[in-house]
Amino acid sequence: MKRLLCLAFTALSICFCSLSQAVTVQDSKGNFTLNYIPQRIVVLEFSFADALASVNVSPIGIADDKDPERVLKQVRDVIGKWQSVGTRSQPSLEVISSLKPDLIIADIGRHEGVYEDLKKIAPTLILPSRRETYEDNLKAAAVIGKVVGKDQEMTARLAEHKNIMKHYAAQLPKDIGVQFVVARADDLFMHPANSYAGGVIKALGLKNPSLEKDDKQSSRQIGLEQLLAINPDYLIVGTYVSPNIIDKWEKEPLWSVLKVARNQHVFKVNGNVWSRCRGIMAAESIAEDLTKIFTP
Repeated sequence: MKRLLCLAFTALSICFCSLSQAVTVQDSKGNFTLNYIPQRIVVLEFSFADALASVNVSPIGIADDKDPERVLKQVRDVIGKWQSVGTRSQPSLEVISSLKPDLIIADIGRHEGVYEDLKKIAPTLILPSRRETYEDNLKAAAVIGKVVGKDQEMTARLAEHKNIMKHYAAQLPKDIGVQFVVARADDLFMHPANSYAGGVIKALGLKNPSLEKDDKQSSRQIGLEQLLAINPDYLIVGTYVSPNIIDKWEKEPLWSVLKVARNQHVFKVNGNVWSRCRGIMAAESIAEDLTKIFTP
């Protein structure tokens, strides 16, 4: 009996140490420290839900724009049910508070204005998401893994992700100009090399044109003449509405001058996956889409 009690005490001591050991990381505001493993996490961007799902952690709340279908299907399959806390641009502080979270993960691009209010509800890890690059996204995922007590698991998942992307890259041609755009009813937005999708395209060995060196925008509204100046080999169109501006441009004489029009290299993809989701699983989905386009 004494031996059993001793073993039980030792086990409890190990558990206590693992939970009480503080973890300190760098977020967009500086040092962030947490001295427990969070169990009730609310995330305010899709990429953060992706990071958690990648290490089998389920948030209790997501800013899902009041549309659960916007969360990547692979992520939904892992995390199961959650409570919507409103839109990513204006999450409901009241709903977040009602969930009694012990960690909030917010986006520096969208939520800096309510950062102090969020901190009053729960410790708030604030990281880039909205305008982050592919490389920034992977770094943010690593930070999240440490904070939620899944450092080793996240390290392994990121290594697996690297191998998955290499596998897809091996099936794709090299140095082919590929431009991803988001088509709305009357506007077209180009996502260059420093955007999330552009970074994924580049990481796969394809070419993606850059904007000016000092331009920090992750997307740029362009016209048909500007698209002709870029004149990519392949045009990947993320659509949110139909009909959209591409449908209108296809009827204009200038459209026929484009290489993508002459060679029938215009392909439509899920704009939500390519533009909104951003994450480990989202990048793998983009790579899979490109493989299907080039090796049908």
